[in-house]
Amino acid sequence: LDLLYACAVLGLHLSRLGEEWVLWTSAEFGFATLDDAYSSGSSIMPQKKNPDAYELMRGKAGRLIGDLNVLLITLKGLPLGYSKDLQEDKEPLFDAVDSVLLMLAALPEMLRTARFDGERMEEAAGGFALATELADFLAADGVPFREAHHAVGRLVKRCEDLDVSLEELPQEELVAAHPALAELPKGLLSPRGSVRNKRSAGSTSPSSVDEQLSEARAFIASQHFS
Repeated sequence: LDLLYACAVLGLHLSRLGEEWVLWTSAEFGFATLDDAYSSGSSIMPQKKNPDAYELMRGKAGRLIGDLNVLLITLKGLPLGYSKDLQEDKEPLFDAVDSVLLMLAALPEMLRTARFDGERMEEAAGGFALATELADFLAADGVPFREAHHAVGRLVKRCEDLDVSLEELPQEELVAAHPALAELPKGLLSPRGSVRNKRSAGSTSPSSVDEQLSEARAFIASQHFS
């Protein structure tokens, strides 16, 4: 039962990863491209590339959850001793283990051979997604967050009125929203600046990511994973 639960939870997380890749590789997002070995063409649309492997991985999650439910439903009406009903654990157990091993065998190469479009991703990361950076900057400068939130909200409305992004907003507009924004560091209102500004443990700055990768690699080495 515990093994089936572990397989179901692992399948759930792999399904979520698969959904990310289905979105990232779509024409609407365009963040990444899968290797041909893990995708297929459409039977009707010549230009379409289907993320088959990730869709199948996403679909396997339902099967793994079903395998867990099979045994849970079998167990719920049994006394504490052994009953012949428990022979029914073999089919869902073997199916779950085989499914998980299949997904884990394919995943590393699927990730290694994928290609990312950094420019497209950076373009999508801009815009009003950076508004929180302004509010955080004001709060770090001692401005009550409620006040900072309202000031940045007014700036967003001003951007909509002028049909510009936050990055394009003139300096005088920033200062008009709140005087403390006169000291806004150059480059903060950019995807790269936003990422670099997150310096707490487990955050997105390059140094923090490097530290997390080092810890993950050390853990894997200590567990003798291949």
